Amino acid sequence: MDKLTVLVVDDDKEIVDSIAIFLQADGYAVEKAYNGLEALDIVMTRAVHLLLLDIMMPELDGIKTLLKVRESKNIPIILISAKSEDADKILGLTAGADDYITKPFNPSELVARVKSQLRRYTQLGAMQMTEKQIAIRGLVLDTESKTVTVDGEAVRLTPLEYKILELLCRHPGKVFSTEEIYRQVWNDEAVSDNAIAVHVRHIREKIEINPKEPRYLKVVWGVGYKIERSEGT
Repeated sequence: MDKLTVLVVDDDKEIVDSIAIFLQADGYAVEKAYNGLEALDIVMTRAVHLLLLDIMMPELDGIKTLLKVRESKNIPIILISAKSEDADKILGLTAGADDYITKPFNPSELVARVKSQLRRYTQLGAMQMTEKQIAIRGLVLDTESKTVTVDGEAVRLTPLEYKILELLCRHPGKVFSTEEIYRQVWNDEAVSDNAIAVHVRHIREKIEINPKEPRYLKVVWGVGYKIERSEGT
């Protein structure tokens, strides 16, 4: 099996080189970038399995880079920052990061977090994605045929229901407001909150064993909707 590849992004080359040494010693392949634009180019053109991303960078900061990556990639992303305030952690995690570590950090702890995220991503099946398939536990979307299965059983969705579900599944853990959903699914056409709620209810009825206790599609009251990454999280 080929080595898993970690992309390390920081405008401080010494930090990048230092992290690379520890990751390579643990058996990982390492790609390096020194700003967000370089990182995006690598993520979109090469096989990258995890992204270690500094927040404060020139040209394109870590949060903006994270948001761009999350438009098409479900790889684990660990943010690295000199800031330890809870607000910064919440901002990063809300934007779609899987973990957050503060400088200065223990290299062994960083490697352990990388290992944990990659194990979850590649072995436990909590979050897997190929070019043609998105799989979140037993829920599988084929983005080419536009079909959905749950635990191997086919689920029949309308085109709009499929578009909503695909949007949420491409960004597991991220909460989408009704405004974001209709902007991306209906292409800026105004749709009422109630209309989206009805579509979500129908999706739940089709993909959930018990729609009143959903495994996948959750409501975050007063905020919007999300797909859970894994059971109970």
